[in-house]
Amino acid sequence: MELLLHGCCAPCSTYSVQELSKDHELTLFWYNPNIQPYQEYKSRKKSFIRYVGKIGIRSIIKDEYLLENFLEGAMSSKNRCEYCYRIRLQETAKTASQHGLEAFSTTLTISPYQNHELIKKIGDEMGDKYSVNFIYKDLRDGFRKSHDMARELELYLQAYCGCIFSEQERYEK
Repeated sequence: MELLLHGCCAPCSTYSVQELSKDHELTLFWYNPNIQPYQEYKSRKKSFIRYVGKIGIRSIIKDEYLLENFLEGAMSSKNRCEYCYRIRLQETAKTASQHGLEAFSTTLTISPYQNHELIKKIGDEMGDKYSVNFIYKDLRDGFRKSHDMARELELYLQAYCGCIFSEQERYEK
């Protein structure tokens, strides 16, 4: 089955690609307008593109840095993470549908810090909306392995989820 895999970053993509490619023909998808500040966005995108080149996998890069839109949406939402999941999973499902792919997924499911139930719920909603299957796979057991793989490949490793709010939480702790 052909699957469009949303990659939140290169490190999370490493193990996710390894595991999901066992059962699916993958295309990696970059769409992360949540990442701030702009230099961080550029660093992560550059690392993602470098990773894609190293492993020779098909990819689609949707390069949109929509700071104002993201901040407005996150601030007006009751749950900023839900908003963030929703915009990225919607764009992934829509892109999968436009490219005639059967399914989509996300590397967000590798993180022990993400709300997996909410990701699955939104993924299923977006799958229904765009008539593509959402494939949920709990990859948390590979989280540390993904970091080891990223180090081996000399990929950029970030220190926070992506948005300015998660960066603030990192320093507050």
